[in-house]
Amino acid sequence: MVDTLRSDLKVIADFITPGARLLDIGCGDGALLAYLRDTAQVDGRGMELSQVGVNACVTKGLTVIQGDADLDLKDYPTDAFDYVILSQTLQATRNPKEVLQQLLRISNHVVVSFPNFGNWKVRLALLFKGRMPVTKSLDQPWYSTPNIHFCTIRDFIALCHELGAKIEQGVSLNAANHIRPINGSLAHANWMGEQAIFLLSRGNGAARKQD
Repeated sequence: MVDTLRSDLKVIADFITPGARLLDIGCGDGALLAYLRDTAQVDGRGMELSQVGVNACVTKGLTVIQGDADLDLKDYPTDAFDYVILSQTLQATRNPKEVLQQLLRISNHVVVSFPNFGNWKVRLALLFKGRMPVTKSLDQPWYSTPNIHFCTIRDFIALCHELGAKIEQGVSLNAANHIRPINGSLAHANWMGEQAIFLLSRGNGAARKQD
């Protein structure tokens, strides 16, 4: 049901064209995949690192394999999907730049979401407490978090420019899950947004690696 879907996943779902061929990487328990299957009739596949997540997906009747974004994306052919989703996973990869390059190779439309390390709560925690922050979107202490490559919204946009990827849409969500288009208000998004969601395409400058 729509009401049980997380706010960020609802935004991602709105980016997806009905009936699309789709790969959801780091799909967790399959909530987004199941929603898109039932409401948008997508031809969906998933990749999830944890066996617990894979098992939860299988119980929903989803086609999901256990895999690692850092290692296994190279096995997919170029242009294998209409959309690839990487939700709240980029910061947990060992090589985010290479992962993003692979995503843009296997699909011309890539949806990426991540916690924003430029959020004001993060900045103030570092400034006044001198400790790694724990927030709603960064909810584990530094010693147990799977996140190893934090970035800000500005950092991510700079990486997209470096790779030649085109930003089709971008939104930020604050602590109350209010959605705000980034557009020209980058400073506001980087300060207030707890998480960001981007829809990317290759653009003219992004090279497509061939198999």
